Amino acid sequence: MTAKTPPKASPEDITLTVRDRRFGRNTRRERGGDPVASAWFLALSASFPRGEAMFIEAVKAHRDGTPPRLAAEIREFIRQEVNHTREHVAFNRVATDAGYDMSNIQQRVNALTNDALQAPPVVTLAITIALEHFTAIIAHLFLTDEESLLSEGMGDPDLWRWHAAEEIEHKGVAFDTWQHATRNWKPRKRYVMRCMVMLQVTYRFLRNRMRDALELMEQDGVSGWKARWKLFAYLVGKPGMLRRIFPSWLSYFRPGFHPWDHDNRALIQLHDSAYVDANMQAIPAE
Repeated sequence: MTAKTPPKASPEDITLTVRDRRFGRNTRRERGGDPVASAWFLALSASFPRGEAMFIEAVKAHRDGTPPRLAAEIREFIRQEVNHTREHVAFNRVATDAGYDMSNIQQRVNALTNDALQAPPVVTLAITIALEHFTAIIAHLFLTDEESLLSEGMGDPDLWRWHAAEEIEHKGVAFDTWQHATRNWKPRKRYVMRCMVMLQVTYRFLRNRMRDALELMEQDGVSGWKARWKLFAYLVGKPGMLRRIFPSWLSYFRPGFHPWDHDNRALIQLHDSAYVDANMQAIPAE
């Protein structure tokens, strides 16, 4: 009888580091610049505080009984996500102070995260690993081709570099928690649920982030078919974030997938070396 192959896990030499940074305090956001790119990044940022709070609840619900190494990684994952939430709250506040009305966007984000949290805990965890895959592949693209994505109006680039590095670093934690939580499931059941949830998450994530971005673009005077075309061209044409992450997104549907199948830890090291001086200039806590 053939022994059951254990599911993949994160590399044992990956260490999570909590980089407690602060960005953009006491700064003003100027309207103008690139209305498409700034709207897209603000739409992403608007989803982070509640979304990452949901991620925390999802992994906390399954941390009892985890192996010691995974339990330690969950603790560091939570600390990183708490810091991300804090910094994107600050980022979003600067946008509100600049005159952007975020109330409708926030209501939609709250409704979606509330629905996810009311689902069975294992479903919430499946939603979390799908969204964590999105954040990890977007983070990879940002750190490998920052110049094409940076634009005036998107805020402090160091915020996005810092967030991207930590998303890559902890990209396997929620997934390993999922593997542990479903360890008694048949592989087919685990695979089918993971893929079905990803399809639903992808639809909702893209639909709502695009809707949010279009609403923000309208506040900058770009609306109608022109706004929709400009956003489509930005996401699929040039720089083409969605087009370029598509192969990595598709890899999620491979049987036996694990986020660390693509070992891109060198980007974390690049961040910690190349950007450390800029990060250390972040304004201290209030």
